Order: sequence, then C-alpha cells, then structure tokens
Amino acid sequence: MHVFLTILAIVAIVLVVVMVVLYFLGKKMQKKQDESQAQMQAASQTATILVIDKKRMKLKDSGLPKMVLENTPKYLRGSKVPIVKAKIGPKVMSLMCDEKIFPVLPVKKELKVVISGIYIMGVKGRNVLDNPEEKLGFWQRSKLKALKKAGR
Repeated sequence: MHVFLTILAIVAIVLVVVMVVLYFLGKKMQKKQDESQAQMQAASQTATILVIDKKRMKLKDSGLPKMVLENTPKYLRGSKVPIVKAKIGPKVMSLMCDEKIFPVLPVKKELKVVISGIYIMGVKGRNVLDNPEEKLGFWQRSKLKALKKAGR
C-alpha cells in the first residue's frame, strides 16, 4: 500500500509540473500571437478583389510563393489551409484566408477586403456577403414549400 501511495504522489507531482510548464508556454505563445496580429493590422490595407475560386488545399500545392513555403515549418506544409484565388487589379494571385471569413466569401463576386501581404484578414462593406444560413438546400426548400402548401 505504501508503494502505491508513493507512485501516486510522484505521478501527481509530475502532472502539476507539466501543467505549470504548459501554462507558461501558452502565455508566451499568446503574447507572440498578439504581437504578430498587431503587426499584421498595422500593415493591412483595403483592396477590391474578384474572387475566382476558393478551396482548402495543402500548402505545398497551393501555388503560394516559394518564400512562404520556405518560412513554413516542415510539419505544417502538408496541412490544408484556406486558399482563395483572386484577381487584384490585372493580376491573378493565390491568397491565404482567415478561417472565420473563408466560408462566407462569395465566389465570382467583387468585394472589398482587408489584406496584409498575401493574407485576407477581413471583408468590408454591407450586404456584400451571402449569408450561408440564409441559403437553403434542396430538402429545406422542399420542406418549406410543403409547409406553405399545407398552411394554405
């Protein structure tokens, strides 16, 4: 019984040490992220783009510049990221997009966006975006039609 309690105490101490280390690492990474977000906000500009296509692609297959791939850690090169192919002025470019606005970006529409380098940070303007909650699928439309007919 005495051995069991010592093993339990050692495991508890190790868990506490791991939790403290993770706490401080998390604070450090959060601080780094806030600093980089502030730098991106400072370097951002508004541009009008025409969204040609949008996909989730592997970073190495996305068509981004070589410098971006070289600065990305090797373990992240195979991960899928939101990529938007857009026409900015006369140029067609591949841009990375924020995860929050990727689902609501309309394809084949011109809109004003906030860009920092090759990263789309946000969308400006009113009534530009199609709200995905308002779009109904086939079954929802059929159900809505049936309910309207039944109500008449």
